[in-house]
Amino acid sequence: MTKTPFLTTRWSYLAMLNYEIDPQVLRSFVPPHTELDSFNHRHYVSMVGFLYDDTRIKGLAIPGHRQFAEVNLRFYVRYQAAEGWRRGVVFIREVVPRRAVAWIARKLYEEKFVCLPMRHVIKPSKVEYSWWYDGAWQRLAIDVTGDAELPAEGSEEEFITEHYWGYTARRDGSTSEYRVAHPRWRVRQTGSAVLDCKVNEFYGAEFAEALSGTPTSAFLAEGSAVEIYAGCKVL
Repeated sequence: MTKTPFLTTRWSYLAMLNYEIDPQVLRSFVPPHTELDSFNHRHYVSMVGFLYDDTRIKGLAIPGHRQFAEVNLRFYVRYQAAEGWRRGVVFIREVVPRRAVAWIARKLYEEKFVCLPMRHVIKPSKVEYSWWYDGAWQRLAIDVTGDAELPAEGSEEEFITEHYWGYTARRDGSTSEYRVAHPRWRVRQTGSAVLDCKVNEFYGAEFAEALSGTPTSAFLAEGSAVEIYAGCKVL
């Protein structure tokens, strides 16, 4: 596996809304050679909004594409590698406001990116991400409380934030794997969390039940510098 990252950036203000879900909903989305990961025998999907900053591809900055937001819906899997289990994420859909970013992610990683107008609000006590779809703003928002702390060992926050691999089911039936390197993130708790989104139309009716309720947990991860490496086929 290459030692030079394909993309470097800084992720910050990661608003994470986490929902327990029936694992049967996720079965058809699990890439070959991986299996669903769980926390205390519970399976989760997460709505995540965050900011990119100083984004570079192979060290080069693309004008107009260094700073932008992303919102994604993801779930959690693991892969048995030679050294042990690798814990990773699979994306249902990812939204960015930059066409070039979406094109590269679809072309090189076959990730499910779409390009839509976006906006965000970052305040000391509130973080909100919105995207324009079907004539209306969709949004996720959290009110932030307390100080930032590293997640406790064995906590749900640790499970959600510490997945360092991405897995994608390719069109040819194979699975690609790519590494996402970053230090542990400190998190802040939330007083309230809101998801206002046309789930059926945008993500699929199978996710409506899970995403229509109150999140099982919600928190803000501070983020850090991030390195994303080129993908390779899982054998």
